[in-house]
Amino acid sequence: MITAREKAQKGPAEEILERPPEVLSDAELLALLLGNGYRGCNARQLAGELLDHFGGLAGVLRADRSRLLASPGVGPAKYALLCAALEVSRRHALDLVRGGDVLSSPQQTRRFLQHHLAGRTREIFSCLFVDSQNRLICCEDLFLGTIDGAAVYPREVAIRALQNSAAAVIFAHNHPSGITQPSVADRRITERLQSALGLLDIRVLDHIIVGSGTPFSFAEVGLL
Repeated sequence: MITAREKAQKGPAEEILERPPEVLSDAELLALLLGNGYRGCNARQLAGELLDHFGGLAGVLRADRSRLLASPGVGPAKYALLCAALEVSRRHALDLVRGGDVLSSPQQTRRFLQHHLAGRTREIFSCLFVDSQNRLICCEDLFLGTIDGAAVYPREVAIRALQNSAAAVIFAHNHPSGITQPSVADRRITERLQSALGLLDIRVLDHIIVGSGTPFSFAEVGLL
């Protein structure tokens, strides 16, 4: 039988070999990515410190580069590993969306958008361009705003839709506040975009707002 002392001496890699990753805590998974700590602080302790300081795993992975590098024990190599882990997760989610009909798998689309937009400190307006078979062509971040909002221009959206030979689009943006309910401005720009693209026979399938918790879908509540 393994003693408590022996268990405490195990590294994070040994833990994941002995137990499936889905049962590991956030601290254990983060420790595995970090690999090691610093003098007087092992990888698990460092993971715990970062989770406490940044308010959880999402906070660590979305933390500003300067803030993360200023944390004891986190150098450029560890920062690069955390960025890579986040991007691998995002690309995996994107591949699942690319694999089929976006209308038949709305959960996959929202999961990707959460990976792509959640936790950003500035508002980003993204467009998913879709072909006539409802398959994803590409995802582009078209407008970047401040914490208060992003200026969205229907003409630019229409140009990119035509350049991508899109038959339909899904709009998405994040609310840095975490609140997913659409503002009056969100509703107005959605109406303007839908009208502009309708003249080009390009359908608007949805507008999704990402924040804390479940994303808001305009299509789901009948706003499109």
